[in-house]
Amino acid sequence: MQMVDFELRGEFIPLDALLKATGLASSGGVAKMMIAAGEVFVDGEPESRKTRKIRAGQIVEAAGSRLHVTAGPPPPQ
Repeated sequence: MQMVDFELRGEFIPLDALLKATGLASSGGVAKMMIAAGEVFVDGEPESRKTRKIRAGQIVEAAGSRLHVTAGPPPPQ
């Protein structure tokens, strides 16, 4: 299984947007279909909420890849 690090640019990213942003889904629609089909896992558990908020420290598995979500730099003050 391929391990990929994804750096957040804010507090969270919706699950479907994460799949699209990392290229695991070719579009938002494909991401939503993957989630609905039970092909996506968050922290080892199947996830059916398309817009679940994914935060730093979580692991998302889909399409033979494991995404480790990390915190990005803090926003400018």
